[in-house]
Amino acid sequence: MLKELVTKCRTFRRFYEAETISMDDLKDLVDLARLTASTANSQALKYRLCNTPEETSKVYPTLSWAGALPDWDGPKEGERPSAYIIILCDLSLGKNKLYDDGIAAQTIMLGAVEKGYGGCMLASVQRNHLAEALSIDTSRYSVDLVLALGKPKEEVVMVPVKANGDTHYYRDENQVHYVPKRALDDIII
Repeated sequence: MLKELVTKCRTFRRFYEAETISMDDLKDLVDLARLTASTANSQALKYRLCNTPEETSKVYPTLSWAGALPDWDGPKEGERPSAYIIILCDLSLGKNKLYDDGIAAQTIMLGAVEKGYGGCMLASVQRNHLAEALSIDTSRYSVDLVLALGKPKEEVVMVPVKANGDTHYYRDENQVHYVPKRALDDIII
């Protein structure tokens, strides 16, 4: 059921790094995104897939992980993603496809959850460093989003937004990750 899949599709930032994701699984996830809507049917998004330790080690240092957790620098070795999908925009087909990026990223994440994986959508990326590390031609492609993927190694729990309206995610002493969500009645106007 879709609602169950959406409920399970949380942002995970720690993974069992040794549990790999095959290139076939990554291609299946991109194929889901390929089938989604596209602004003016431009189909301008392209994807760079990384699932080897050599490539993932190039991606990881270009990412910032959790703005609401200032004392946490990101997953430690052994807890890093085992794969990445970098969403690019083919500039010869269009620019500023941010809606397309969001649709594609969420579709990929839902597909990842269905396969037993989890992930994190990262927009805080050192784009030029990443492009250089992976030999991505920035005159042809913009680096839009990085999807970090792996087998989740953390528990993520949704909780109601506190009375003060604070929506910042947080962790407890056991490293359980809590994500406040507004009530349905609070978002319908």
